[in-house]
Amino acid sequence: MKIFAAGIAAETNTFASIPTGYSDFLVQRGRDVLEGRIDHPSLDLSAVWGRKAREAGHAFVFGLMAWAMPSGKTTRGAYERLRDELLETLFEALPVDIVLLNLHGAMVAEGYEDCERDIIERVRALVGRDATIAVEFDLHCNLSEPKIEQADLVILYKEYPHVDINDRALEVLSLALSTQRGEIKPVSALFECHMLGMYPTTREPMRGLVQMMKDAEQREGVLSVSFGHGFPHADVAHAGAKVLVLTDSNQSLANSVAAELGSRIYRSREEIGFESFSVSLDEALSRARDQRGTVVIADQSDNPGCGAPGDGTFALRAVLERNMSHVALAIFYDPEVVRLAKSAGIGATLPVRLGGKLGVSSGQPVDVEVSVFAILEDYQHPLIQESGEPWYFPCGDVVALRIGSVDIVVGSIRCQCFTPAIFGDLGVDPTAKRLLVVKSTQHFHAAFAPLASKIIYMTGPGGASPDPRNLQYRQLVTSRLYPWVVDPLGKGG
Repeated sequence: MKIFAAGIAAETNTFASIPTGYSDFLVQRGRDVLEGRIDHPSLDLSAVWGRKAREAGHAFVFGLMAWAMPSGKTTRGAYERLRDELLETLFEALPVDIVLLNLHGAMVAEGYEDCERDIIERVRALVGRDATIAVEFDLHCNLSEPKIEQADLVILYKEYPHVDINDRALEVLSLALSTQRGEIKPVSALFECHMLGMYPTTREPMRGLVQMMKDAEQREGVLSVSFGHGFPHADVAHAGAKVLVLTDSNQSLANSVAAELGSRIYRSREEIGFESFSVSLDEALSRARDQRGTVVIADQSDNPGCGAPGDGTFALRAVLERNMSHVALAIFYDPEVVRLAKSAGIGATLPVRLGGKLGVSSGQPVDVEVSVFAILEDYQHPLIQESGEPWYFPCGDVVALRIGSVDIVVGSIRCQCFTPAIFGDLGVDPTAKRLLVVKSTQHFHAAFAPLASKIIYMTGPGGASPDPRNLQYRQLVTSRLYPWVVDPLGKGG
């Protein structure tokens, strides 16, 4: 068989003030991979899909993979340029038997409320009905029937943090091959949970719900079960949590399993969202003071991975005002401060105006004298997969700045904090700190949990609150969703 793979992935925070332009995308092209130029290894779709396809004797063509750090809407010109390049590479590869698409599922561009629907429909128009289209979505996608109806199969990550990206990619490939051979005929059902939020899978009851999904996949005729958490920072009409079930030629089974599992998730709605256990900035710091060992606070509201600027100063200012010691914070976005620190050099002491530059949600800049402790250029920050393979995200140049016993990691490219490596690689021992404040919502958890005596989820001020009730929606009708409505499905409990 001939298999074509490509993708465009951007998680769009429609409330964010920072637009996503063409230069904000990292792009890896298949033609460059063939010539040995792999600029962005994590975007090389031939590394997982291509390797497995070729091992099985199939022809594999990698078009391009484009990815941008979550931010505001993608400009029309940027989206159309990338989309059209993807389609051109597909056209050049025709005829193909299978199209594998790596998409996010919550991408919004100027003039396009649902970019993934647009891409899938255009791909279908090119390849016709005889080819199999298989899609991998982030679990923070906003699913809808129109988004998935032109694809033969759609599968989502199951884990948050996303440690199963590669595992789900292999599942997509396997089912796509079986579909194209005629061994299975996937049919899908979508159950709307009438919920909006963000649901970490590292704690109960969400941990058990993930296992419930995996158990359901062992039933005869069930091919795949996905829970689309939705992306609450996207003000689009189809945002929200939904369960997607694929079965082999059995629509009634797909409908019943989706309703069964969706109802189970719905009954846990009051327990699984961040709003049920996150605390304020003051409460988070008070709890941290009383805890032994190394405490990790998730600064969720300034997470670049949800589209926040990453230059919020609220937590830093509070730490300094309370004279807290043995603290480290990461990753601030402030390219000007990075430039000044690099120019001054390691060991230099200089006054800086840190953060607070990208709008009201960032707070006021912090004017402080710092010493430059360490500098790294073109730093790639890893997100470790369950398989042990890392996905790397660029932070640009990073510097470690020191104020007494408080260390601050600052990067020149927006990036959330995934692992303690961001401290260790700069010579800061995270285990020697009493408090680590990380600009992340949940992706930090897998790597930080082993060293943390306690993890505290903080809903402080910022541009990406984990509680959707703090957002002002215009397109999404919240009067039909939990947590605005206690029991929108009328099921009780």
